[in-house]
Amino acid sequence: MKAVRYHAYGDSDVLVHEEADRPEAGDGQVVVRVSGTSLNLLDVAIRAGILRDMVPVTFPHIPGCDLSGVVTEVGTGVHGWRAGDAVVAFLPAEAQGAAAEYVAAPADALAAAPRTVELADAAALPLAGLTAWQALFEYAGVKAGQSVLINGAGGGVGGYAVQLARRAGASVTATASARSVERVRSYGADRIVDHTATPLARAVAGQRFDVVLHLVRNSPEETARLAELVAEGGAFVSTTTPGPENAGRGVRVEQVMVRGDAAQLAELVALVDAGELRIGVAERRPLADLAVVHDAAVAGRLAGKTVLIP
Repeated sequence: MKAVRYHAYGDSDVLVHEEADRPEAGDGQVVVRVSGTSLNLLDVAIRAGILRDMVPVTFPHIPGCDLSGVVTEVGTGVHGWRAGDAVVAFLPAEAQGAAAEYVAAPADALAAAPRTVELADAAALPLAGLTAWQALFEYAGVKAGQSVLINGAGGGVGGYAVQLARRAGASVTATASARSVERVRSYGADRIVDHTATPLARAVAGQRFDVVLHLVRNSPEETARLAELVAEGGAFVSTTTPGPENAGRGVRVEQVMVRGDAAQLAELVALVDAGELRIGVAERRPLADLAVVHDAAVAGRLAGKTVLIP
């Protein structure tokens, strides 16, 4: 089969589209014919070796934590899945990933794929959707009537976060660049700040939020200033640059570490099929373009989710 692999940590040029052995289903696994995977900055950080102590991988490594596809083989000890089932999954980061024609996936990571979107596009849901869900409801405890600031709503996690927070009954202020404003507005944000035109601090001067969800990597000093926008007793939750150790005023500071959760993923799929959550795909590209997409992500040129198709 064809796969994108890298044989050592490094820049995007270590990513090679090449022949690889087709996997077989081990105990507790299924083999999935990949319809799509999607680019996440987690994949970039692992490839660059930034997370080698937290997420050690075996070379040659196939990246791609997000998966959508069709089951072709079921291993021993697997119940509830059979060949022909359309599935999605957030694969373990240290495992061989979905940037290939086939992948062996743990059966307990699978959820049935949404029926109302193209199967390849469903690969844009798992990691970003789970991150948004866990950040809002497990880390921040968002409730109806609260005010939420989502810094970086133009990205994949941000798009889901806007939708989920609004669905929960919160009012949402979102930051986005001009290229993402209309898409973020379509997700239901009550107010959008184009940070390329107006500094956030000026745009929200005098306002504080029950929850600030920080999705943009910046300096510790900038992050600390953002934490000052949290109301007394509120929560500052970051998926990127950690917040200050002591924000004062009873503000909780949380750092998100997303985890795979097939039950939560199934709930997200149900929201998609019910028309209550939109999967946003900004671009579809052939898997052979993965190195180019990695570079675009590092340069900040991606708006929303990019799906890679074998």
